[in-house]
Amino acid sequence: MSAIQRIALVLTIIGAINWGLIGFFQFDLVASIFGGQGSTLSRIIYGLVGIAGLVNLGLLFKPNEAMEREPEVRPTR
Repeated sequence: MSAIQRIALVLTIIGAINWGLIGFFQFDLVASIFGGQGSTLSRIIYGLVGIAGLVNLGLLFKPNEAMEREPEVRPTR
C-alpha cells in the first residue's frame, strides 16, 4: 500500500467516524472543531475526505496479491 493510499485510508476512517457521530448523536465533529459546516477549513476537510474515498475506491478493484501467488488447492477423490 502506497503512502497516498494510507493517507486516504486514514482520511476515510476520519470521515466514517464523523458520519457515525452525526448519525448517532447529531454531532458534527469536523464542524465543531473548524468553525461550522460553512467555514472554509471545514469545507476543505470535507473535500479531502471525499477525495480520499474516491482514492480508496481503487482498492476495491486491486487484485489481492496473496491470492495471485498461491495456487488454488483442490481436494482429490
